[in-house]
Amino acid sequence: MSGVTADSSERWAGIERPYGTADVERLRGRFHVEHTLARLGAERLWSLLHSEPFVPALGALTGAQAVQMVKAGLKAIYRSGWQVAADGNLAGHTYPDQSLYPVSSAPALVRRLSNALLRADQIEAAEGRNGTYWLAPIVADAEAGFGGPLNAFELMKALIEAGAAAVHFEDQLSSEKKCGHLGGKVLVPTSQFVRTLVAARLAADVLDVPTLVIARTDALSATLLTSDVDERDREFVTGERTPEGFLRVRPGIDAPIARALAHAPYTDLLWFETSTPDLEEAATFAEAIHARHPGKLLAYNCSPSFNWKRHLDDATIASFQRELAEMGYRFQFVTLAGFHAVCASMFDLARGYAEDGMSAYVRLQEQELALEQHGYTATRHQREAGAGYFDAVLEAITGGEASTLALTGSTEEAQFQAVSRA
Repeated sequence: MSGVTADSSERWAGIERPYGTADVERLRGRFHVEHTLARLGAERLWSLLHSEPFVPALGALTGAQAVQMVKAGLKAIYRSGWQVAADGNLAGHTYPDQSLYPVSSAPALVRRLSNALLRADQIEAAEGRNGTYWLAPIVADAEAGFGGPLNAFELMKALIEAGAAAVHFEDQLSSEKKCGHLGGKVLVPTSQFVRTLVAARLAADVLDVPTLVIARTDALSATLLTSDVDERDREFVTGERTPEGFLRVRPGIDAPIARALAHAPYTDLLWFETSTPDLEEAATFAEAIHARHPGKLLAYNCSPSFNWKRHLDDATIASFQRELAEMGYRFQFVTLAGFHAVCASMFDLARGYAEDGMSAYVRLQEQELALEQHGYTATRHQREAGAGYFDAVLEAITGGEASTLALTGSTEEAQFQAVSRA
């Protein structure tokens, strides 16, 4: 099994499960389904978190972006709920980050990223190369769980089945969920969120995968709470109520520390959502956690919601992630990198194309060609999408006698033959 009998192992040190082996076996059923991508990803991410100074990741919006991230050297990928809401959901709508999209959208995008990475590996292997480890672990956003513990249990299972290596949940009320950098955030009681984390861990154990569970708290800036039923929350309650019946609570660094300490036994990494890139604040949080839970892994959102240059000088920005890593923030990510990259690059191209016509597009192509020396291959977009791979499939079927190969005689072959295959 992935966890409940391995309490003495390093992987499960400090992790508590309020259920037993018998519970897991009873819920698992008789037929074992192997979730290879999720298992490989979880094992690799755990190894990277303990062997690298820190693991950096960018938020991927498409499968193509995931492929380019790995090709460029990143070892992990972040799958953002914000990006799913804004431009990657199955409803086909544009939404703010308020859990308005169909819950199945989350695993659907994880599956898309997984499939894109698998195809990249197949293409490279068909060409006789194996220099890149394509299955970068995917860390997926499960928002506030889209409901109660049963919803969290099912969502966790779906994300694992899609290939997620790690999944994070946040301690907001699902029906009022907001982006961590929006107002109006409503927290659930600490004990209620612990049940969400337990549900996620149980789902991973039932599927027999050592998926990493990440607990995020929004208590630094959240000012509302559903109930003071948990005594651990009461010191932050002001006594006021809103028209909706929510309790008002005091924000500040003490609140996320208190919550994270309560979450720590049930999670692999802790994350407190911040309002600014503040190293002193990050140190205060890390020191408080490690005083009670030495070596507990931490995560940090290097958010595009921050105006970085307004807060930090160039030297501090350059050393920011290294300093965070020294505090124990081993997973560091830019949530909305894919959204901002695609918007900025397309706006720049479209503006140039509107003004200069094909000259603008050729400038883009020249930039692509210049990137070849660094391993970029998408100038050959037919090859990048797998035309050569399926030529190899056809050759295998026909014994090498196919006359309908796609790349042979193509304009790509004629005009981009000199592109590096590195």
